[in-house]
Amino acid sequence: DHPYPPTKLLFHPSPSAPKNILASSGDFLRLWEVKDGSVEPLSTLNNSNTSEYSAPLTSFDWNELEPRRIGTSSIDTTCTIWDIEKGVVETQLIAHDKEVYDIAWGEAGVFASVSADGSVRIFDLRDKEHSTIIYESPMPDTPLLRLAWNKQDLRYM
Repeated sequence: DHPYPPTKLLFHPSPSAPKNILASSGDFLRLWEVKDGSVEPLSTLNNSNTSEYSAPLTSFDWNELEPRRIGTSSIDTTCTIWDIEKGVVETQLIAHDKEVYDIAWGEAGVFASVSADGSVRIFDLRDKEHSTIIYESPMPDTPLLRLAWNKQDLRYM
């Protein structure tokens, strides 16, 4: 049950996972275990360490190469990388100047995000202090809403 409408639902990407896990975003990142005929809550993850409330999450992506990792994007300008096995924030980055609308994993430690600031940025978790802006909209205040990597050739989005 979500008091804030869910923005996305995804099943665990690893077919060899010991549990069938479903994730959803909205007010929090929520994890659910899918059993025969039922869906049971596993955990509710809050990306704010200063409040019981979380800025709404706009999207998330499950890392297919490292299924313990989920990245979330938020209206508070951040991207948060979760270790869902431990139920903790691995890292939280100020990703953009405005709301972050989508996040997508490219490689195990590399993800990209798009924002209301009109940019596409790439992050490498080996160097959390820097990001690479690979696109900026030529029109001011043109938000970018969704993003996807070409899984056949990661040079393309």
